[in-house]
Amino acid sequence: MKALHMVAFTLVVVGALNWGLVGVFNYNLVGSVLGTTGLVNLVYGLVGAAAVVEVVTHPKNCRMCGKK
Repeated sequence: MKALHMVAFTLVVVGALNWGLVGVFNYNLVGSVLGTTGLVNLVYGLVGAAAVVEVVTHPKNCRMCGKK
């Protein structure tokens, strides 16, 4: 489960940084790197799935939010 958490966390960070760049500079890094191929949609789908995984597993993984 730790590997899934690390992959999901990394994808969430990539997605958050990309949205930050879009919001502040109107620059889509993922789109720039991958072009207009279907890979962009795949990456966005993976980022969304990673966010769901993190939300669902967060209480178990977080020291502050987990059961004591």
